[in-house]
Amino acid sequence: MTVIVFSETRRRVPAALGTCLLSFTAFWAAQRAAHVSMIDLMVYRAEGATVLAGGDLYALRTTAAHLPSTYPPFAALLFTPLTLADVPTLRTLATAGNLVLLVVFVALSLRLAGHARVEGVLWVAAAAVWCEPVWTTVRYGQVNLLLAVLVLWDLSRPPERPGRWAGVGVGIAAAVKLTPALFAVFLLATGLMARRGGRDGGPWLRHARGAAVAFAGATLLAAAVLPYDSWRFWTGMVFRTGRVGRAEETANQALRGVLARLLHTPEPGALWTAAAALTAVLGLAVAVAAELRGRRGWAVAGCAVTALLISPVSWSHHWVWCVPVVLLLWARGHRVAAAGTLLVFCSYALWWVPHRHGRPELHQNAVDLTLSALYAITGLVFLALARTSLPKPGAAQAVTNE
Repeated sequence: MTVIVFSETRRRVPAALGTCLLSFTAFWAAQRAAHVSMIDLMVYRAEGATVLAGGDLYALRTTAAHLPSTYPPFAALLFTPLTLADVPTLRTLATAGNLVLLVVFVALSLRLAGHARVEGVLWVAAAAVWCEPVWTTVRYGQVNLLLAVLVLWDLSRPPERPGRWAGVGVGIAAAVKLTPALFAVFLLATGLMARRGGRDGGPWLRHARGAAVAFAGATLLAAAVLPYDSWRFWTGMVFRTGRVGRAEETANQALRGVLARLLHTPEPGALWTAAAALTAVLGLAVAVAAELRGRRGWAVAGCAVTALLISPVSWSHHWVWCVPVVLLLWARGHRVAAAGTLLVFCSYALWWVPHRHGRPELHQNAVDLTLSALYAITGLVFLALARTSLPKPGAAQAVTNE
């Protein structure tokens, strides 16, 4: 029997590998045919060059779109090696690197869902590469998959055995881009709630402390190397949400973008602040409850979705977290919800509405508003489903790595 199973596995893996490579090759060819600009990669390269030249990082305007530097200074330090390659080589390396990161991301997502087989990773990666957030991430040369891998690498292990590097992935990801910092808040809240309930909250609190130390270390390193840029960012630029882009843009799939389009205003103001605060509280409550009841998959995905919803700007490519969301829903028996979520993120529906010049997003009709809010709606539905899927508080739950 063992020989038969081994033989079947040996047949399945090559078939999955061949399909994955074929899909990736077709994807690469499609990106080339679309003449993708990798414009964000060009911004990263310009940031690295600015650091090496001793220039003013946050006065930078680069590419034909005159894009600014928007990440913390630590990110610019990491971007300095990008100046070593010419642009064509850099684009090739970025595409190849993102495809490798996608495979790793799928593997970690499947581990979180409890189904990490080699052939499964390859089959899922072959399909996931075509979803809109992944396509757009590679199209722009973005770092979303790298940050998601850092976070999942940190959180896909059992909470009782986090390892000596616990928190480093979350902390470094947050030092590059602030949104992942919500995972550290989630760990802290879980530890405090565990203590309040009479349990040992130490593992979560140590994990949160590790994330804080990694974030502080990376940020202080950047401050030592780039004191002027660090001062400018942390005392001013970090509070200017408008520097990233217009709130109402179709690509902004955060609550702020949805409300800006719904209210036909470039700045939804207090209503967004209230909605984001409420979503943060409720979303973190779901994530903490899931974690304390031994449902880490729901906890991590719930925290990720909450971060995307409450961020001032969550471009569509930030929603690469749709991959673990779909896999988790499927693995937990929510097949209809998984299929619906997959359809949303593979439909490219948000780009069916008028966008680009003239700010047409401020004048959308009901159909356009619905299509351009699909990611946020799906995220809210996922949080509600995650809440109803949790076992009752009194039920005995082992803390497991789903």
